[in-house]
Amino acid sequence: MKFHKKKALAVALSFAMISFLASCAMSEKAKEITGEKVAIIFDSDIGPDYDDAGAIALLHALADSGEAKILATIASNKYEGIAAVLNVFNTYFKRPDIPIGVPKGAGVDMRDSQHWTDSILAKYPHAIKSNSEAEDAVTLYRKVLAAQPDQSVTIVTVGFLTNLANLLNSKGDDISPLTGKELVTQKVKLLVSMAGKFPEGREFNVFCDSTASIAAFEHWPTKVIYSGFEIGWNIKTGLPLSQNESIQNSPVKDVFRICIPQSPDDAQGRMSWDETAVLIAIRGYEPYYTLQSGKIKIAPNGSNTWDSSGSGQDYLVEKMPPQQVQAVIEQLMAHQPKQ
Repeated sequence: MKFHKKKALAVALSFAMISFLASCAMSEKAKEITGEKVAIIFDSDIGPDYDDAGAIALLHALADSGEAKILATIASNKYEGIAAVLNVFNTYFKRPDIPIGVPKGAGVDMRDSQHWTDSILAKYPHAIKSNSEAEDAVTLYRKVLAAQPDQSVTIVTVGFLTNLANLLNSKGDDISPLTGKELVTQKVKLLVSMAGKFPEGREFNVFCDSTASIAAFEHWPTKVIYSGFEIGWNIKTGLPLSQNESIQNSPVKDVFRICIPQSPDDAQGRMSWDETAVLIAIRGYEPYYTLQSGKIKIAPNGSNTWDSSGSGQDYLVEKMPPQQVQAVIEQLMAHQPKQ
């Protein structure tokens, strides 16, 4: 009798998952038919951790499905070769000409310890060879934003807040007479940031450049949604992709294949902090999450608390079971480039 109950439960769960994935596919198709696309700038520290590789895979998968238009891929980290790493992924997904920016002034310089960045640079084509060939991050932000319709751009950050602080602090120039803050106010619809731990804590992206984090989040003039540490912690992805024999010569697969075995904590897959931010930046937070409104408060040491009496900012709260979000992310990470 117990066997039959377990079997029935398994069948029910399978049908639930199939129905959910089918509804996601229908949503994607509807957006593709209507031509609705999220115009997005991707800002990443792509290197210290490797969930960034999953995030940029989602970015391109959702662009291929017609849900997003990638305006630029910008590094918030400045180790030598980071521009080339971004170019590897953009080239693999058949978008080698996406503009790439890198911080040219002060900033965090931190590379991965698993040697995945140098591994994919050695194996995969990339026209950009050094950071000197990429544009200054703030200059690129200003160029891209100035060229877009008002209130049309979504920015997703999955790294340090260095670029955003510098952008807000930028002056009018020959690109636009507007200051950075004025340009953001005019052109940006939404900022989604993998940053912070809620309702309080201390998270890597925030504390690595805490001065920039304070400046960016205290003065950011548009709506902000945070995908906090606790959100990605419960979603572990990449193991099925790393073992998928039908996918060959993929830098995304190679990153997870190289890195997962190096940490016992990743035996079931890597925590998916950055992927969740990209997912909701493009598809929206529903049906995956609800929002808690208020405003982040950051201390000089990079720890954060939440002011529930504040306004204009929200952090994600789990709604859908993490395993179901995981299934969506796994499917998108396994996406292969359009031929």
